[in-house]
Amino acid sequence: MVRNLARSFITLVGISAGYGLGLLLESLELLETLFKVNALDSVTSIVVNVSLAIILGIIFFLSSSWIVKKIVDFADQTEKELVKIPFNQMLAGSIGLIVGLMIAYLLNPMIKNVVGDNVIYMVIVVGLYALLGYLGVRLGSRNLSDPSRLTEYIKLVPSKTIDKQSHESMPKVLDTSVIIDGRIADICKTGFVEGKLVIAEFVLEELRHIADSSDSLKRTRGRRGLDILNIIQKELDVEVVITSQDFEDVNEVDIKLLKLAQMLDGAVVTNDFNLNKVAEIHGVKVLNINDLANAIKPVVLPGEEMQVMVIKEGKENHQGVAYLDDGTMIVVEDGRMLIGKEIQAVVTSVLQTSAGRMIFVKPKGKVS
Repeated sequence: MVRNLARSFITLVGISAGYGLGLLLESLELLETLFKVNALDSVTSIVVNVSLAIILGIIFFLSSSWIVKKIVDFADQTEKELVKIPFNQMLAGSIGLIVGLMIAYLLNPMIKNVVGDNVIYMVIVVGLYALLGYLGVRLGSRNLSDPSRLTEYIKLVPSKTIDKQSHESMPKVLDTSVIIDGRIADICKTGFVEGKLVIAEFVLEELRHIADSSDSLKRTRGRRGLDILNIIQKELDVEVVITSQDFEDVNEVDIKLLKLAQMLDGAVVTNDFNLNKVAEIHGVKVLNINDLANAIKPVVLPGEEMQVMVIKEGKENHQGVAYLDDGTMIVVEDGRMLIGKEIQAVVTSVLQTSAGRMIFVKPKGKVS
């Protein structure tokens, strides 16, 4: 039924186009040249117009099935593409389009006064509407689609304080590993974290997937991550922004995080060593929780004394192992026989690795 109506409409368009073409040819006096006469009589004019209307009507009718199919295919493809676009991005693009068309409308009288009401004016106006409409959609969807960026445009910040506050208010995009780790909540409690914490919906989806895993260990980690998010949102004085911004052309969550951080001019917060390296390649700022933990550990220098409890054997012969309160491993030379004892030891060396820090000591009486 709908297809038949569409075919009928296309046929009517063809008839109208044919009749209009006849009137155009008549106004341009091309028919007089074609029939080699000074002026056409009314009967000939009507016959020509009706003939063109019938011819184009038949052509459009015969082509209507193909035209309808192409229109339906185009509509389906357009719908599929629009579904992929987040609602906020579509809304921002629409706002940008309206603003662009309004600017073109306001410029219209000015152009008309300069150029005059002629063909050149029409071409300029059509081009202006198309250009400003396109720019409005592009700029709107890029700059206003994310709520966090929209609020930045709305807020009026004094020009003297922009440079000072730009670094402080840098958005921080959390990855899955740092949420599950949980230390980010403790850091937020201290008040050292400034600016917004941005959590992408695709990260939440990954957390939910881990929390629903059949593996009990993964399930526990996923649920811990969701609990940490609830604590950050409800119990801490930190601004948390959940963004629906996604990148459909990218499959890996890590790459999506980097693109999101680039779009927001922010930093990725993680404890994933590999993501850290990839971010450096892409020029994205990274705040690594492990680096922070290593940086705030107390500095130990060779020759310093400390009191340790030897709790187990080391990997090498005669070695013992102890730990500081922050979990730093201490290797006690000749400490195998001292397991279970609290001793005074002297630091001989400190080894810093990507996994953490190791301190080598000797019992105080055995230092040469």
